Order: sequence, then structure tokens, then C-alpha cells
Amino acid sequence: MIKQAIIEGKTALGIELGSTRIKAVLIDASHTPVASGSFEWENQLLDGIWTYNLDDVWRGLGASFRTLAADVQNRYGVPLETVGAIGISAMMHGYLVFDAQDTQLVSFRTWRNTITERAAEELTELCSFNIPQRWSIAHLYQSLLNGEQHVRSIAYMTTLAGYVHWKLTGKKVLGIGDASGMFPIDSTTKTYNEKMMALCNKQIADKQIPWKLQEILPVVLCAGEAAGTLTAEGARLLDSEGRLQAGIPLCPPEGDAGTGMVATNSVAERTGNISAGTSIFAMLVLEKALSKVWMEIDMVTTPTGKPVAMVHCNNCTSDLDAWVRLFKETGELFGGTLDKGALYDALYMKALEGDADCGGILSYNYYSGEPITGLESGRPLLIRTPDSRFTLANFMRTLLFATMSTLRVGMNILTGAENVRITGLLGHGGLFKTRGVGQRLMAAALNVPITVMESAGEGGAWGIALLAAFARSKSGAETLEQYLADNVFAANAGVCVQPDQQDVRGFASFMERWNAGLDVERAAVRTC
Repeated sequence: MIKQAIIEGKTALGIELGSTRIKAVLIDASHTPVASGSFEWENQLLDGIWTYNLDDVWRGLGASFRTLAADVQNRYGVPLETVGAIGISAMMHGYLVFDAQDTQLVSFRTWRNTITERAAEELTELCSFNIPQRWSIAHLYQSLLNGEQHVRSIAYMTTLAGYVHWKLTGKKVLGIGDASGMFPIDSTTKTYNEKMMALCNKQIADKQIPWKLQEILPVVLCAGEAAGTLTAEGARLLDSEGRLQAGIPLCPPEGDAGTGMVATNSVAERTGNISAGTSIFAMLVLEKALSKVWMEIDMVTTPTGKPVAMVHCNNCTSDLDAWVRLFKETGELFGGTLDKGALYDALYMKALEGDADCGGILSYNYYSGEPITGLESGRPLLIRTPDSRFTLANFMRTLLFATMSTLRVGMNILTGAENVRITGLLGHGGLFKTRGVGQRLMAAALNVPITVMESAGEGGAWGIALLAAFARSKSGAETLEQYLADNVFAANAGVCVQPDQQDVRGFASFMERWNAGLDVERAAVRTC
């Protein structure tokens, strides 16, 4: 029984700090979600920096755990006092730095910032390895180039997931997938690339900084390795009511890319997935290295250290979400009470009634800069000609196609120049929650089959709960790939949608106009 499993701690808890929501998911021994809790939050643009206040991190974590515990109490009639294992996940990349007294030195600079162009270019050339602007090392080096005084005081640099894990356990560690968005990883040694580390240390030697990179980065751990236990102080940070017991083991903290791979069973070679929410990215586990360095392609790893080609786009659903909020406000103006989920479902379904090519309408969903298309900042735009077919169906289809367009630019490199064969991808995240819509349109955009599982809506919180369960049960030589295949996904093949060729042709026509119209977006950035 689930109630008894909760009492005995035969469960695993996954918490993921996403871009717009902090979500907690409790799973039982069959890896099925049995309770959940969440907290909505938003990043802020302060002094030109996209950031979150760390006080909001703990307020959100506390609220998520509190609503999870209430869900457990309401469903099963027992308090949530312990779990079998805990996992923490969060948005990858960014810049969180602390001094020797554990004081935060500057505000959290998230993945969304595109303020490190010079650093990314210089490091990419130095290492002969693509270092994207959002990576932690790019933020650190840019701070050095800017002459920022706080750099001399850095004692520890980590990611958001690494920070939360540190405060819960006292351990300065990081899962290898998340670490691969801080500094390049050597998939053979399963830690930071020593050659590139030496090159970077030499590059900054003339700055007379009193530390070396390896001294301020977290220790790298692979999935299944011990990563510490919940301290009494950590338990109070999660549960202010004091019921949660200390001593619970935690798995290595991971980034949202890694938990997305786990949640879609895409950790083995020749598998891949798409995560679509505030940002959108595709992950392909490679059989061999790419032929050259591509600025549009990141090289990261699975939670076990396998090399992964990642096409990451900063912008996905933020503009679409803004339009849905506008529709909700409009409905309420006439006295209606609109359920948010039902409104999304209705508008998404309406998109399927639109013309295949969106009727001549264009949209750019750029809330922030987009390195793949060379834009340092963004301006959301809606463009139409006087003779375009401006209907609600075409409008919604346009907004959805816009979320996928930049991804297609990067994917063209993998399928074209690199000849990477893609037989199908698994989708997860908010874009796929309305059954069949995002999935069908994504299949058209990429011209590959897209599979969505019933668990796709749980996303990364479920993924990190699975990693926590794996770490707790790991024995012998069982691999993560085997564990997921045998214990989690054996009876969950998901629903696969093949590309509809009319939709494929429609997206191709839309994409041709979208590419041609990028100059309008660039002009808007320059002038507005």
C-alpha cells in the first residue's frame, strides 16, 4: 500500500527548480508519482541581469514541500516525515559565487543572460571546444575581463541545483550532467577536462587571482554515487514545521537537461529528447564525436557521463504564455472565470484547425537574446501582411511554430552537416501537456516521429526522483540505462506521432518566411 510505503520511507522525492515553477514529486517503489506540490515564480530583469533572489529559492522550496506534504496528508491520511531518498534538480548553467564565509558575492546570473559574448568566444578559441555564453566558466571569465572586484574573493562557484544541495547536505558536489554546463567534461575520466582546465588556468594567471579553477568548482559525481545526507539544518530549510527527519540520502544534484533525459528514458546512445518550456532544447546521445566545433551546438553529458549534443534555445513559451494571459484577462472582462489549464487546452487545440503554413502570419518569441541566431537581446514580435489570414487558429499555430523555429536552425546542423541520424525523439515539458498538439506540430517542425509518455507532464521533478531512487537501490554493476529500461519504462512505451506531410510542408513554408524576417527582429532589437 502507498500509505505504508510513505510511513516506512519506501519512496523517493524529486524537487526541480524550473524557470517558472518549483515542483516536488513523491514516487513510490513502482516509480509512480503519488503526490506533488509546486510553487510558481518568475525571473527578474534587474540592472540588465536576469536573476532570481536566493531568498525566493527557499521560500519556493518551502512552499513546494508544504503543498506536497498537504497532498500526502489529504490523500493518505499520514504526515510526511521521511522519504527513502531525495534529489535536487534545477536550471543548468549560470553564475552563483560565494566567498570563504559562504556569502553570496553577486546576484545569481541565470542561463538566460547573454552578456558573456567576448568570454565565450575567447574560451571557445582557447579550448577548441564550444563554450556557450550561459556556461558558468563564461560568466566567470567575463567577470574577470570586466575587472569585477568580487572575483578575487570567490571560494566556491556552483549551479542552482548545486547550491540547494550544498545547503541541504553540506556537500559541495554536482552531478556530471549539470557540471558539464559549468566546464567541459572528459567522458573518459568522468570529471572536468584536465587539459582545458590547465589552459584556462594559464589564461587567467596574469590576473593574479588567488585560486585555481579546480579549487572553486564542485566535485563531480555520476548517477548512483553517494552525495551526502540531509542535515538537521537542511531538513528545516525544506520543512519549517520540523516534521521531516534528517539523515535521508541524496543523489547527486542534476540540471534540467539531465533530468529530462532520465524522464524520457533517453540516456543510452542513439536516443534523444526535447524539453520544451520557458526554454527549449534537444539532446542527442552520440555514438561518436562531432566533426568540428559548432557555436550552435553544446557538448554536455548524460547523468552517467556519456557525450551529448545539445541544441539549446533561450526562448520557447514565454511569449505564448503572455498571450494566453491576455486571453484570460479578456474573458474575465466579461465576467467569465477561466480555468488556466482548460484555456491552454482550448487554444492549443484551436491551432490544429489553422492553415498548415499559419496563413502568412509570423511571430518571434524572443524575450531574451538568442545566440543561435546571433541576437544579444530579444523583442517579442507579431508580424502579418494585410492579406494574411488572421484567424485565432492561425494565430495560435503561429505562436506554437515560433517556439520551435530556433530549435530547427540548430537541428539542421546535426542532421545536415554532421549527418546525425534521428529516428525519433521523446518530448516532455509544458509544451506537450495538451495531448497531441505540441507533439504533432513538433513532429512537423523537425520531420521526425515524436513520442510523449504519460509521465511527460511531471518532467524533471520526476526525472530527479528517478535518479534518487536509482542511487538508493544501486547495487553491483547495474547501470542507469538498465535500471530505467527494466524498472521504469518496461511497460511505458508512450504515444508516438509520425510527421503529417501536410504539416511538414506548412512548417517549411513558415520557416522560409521566418528566416527571411529575422532582419525585422534584428531591427527591433536595435531600435526599440
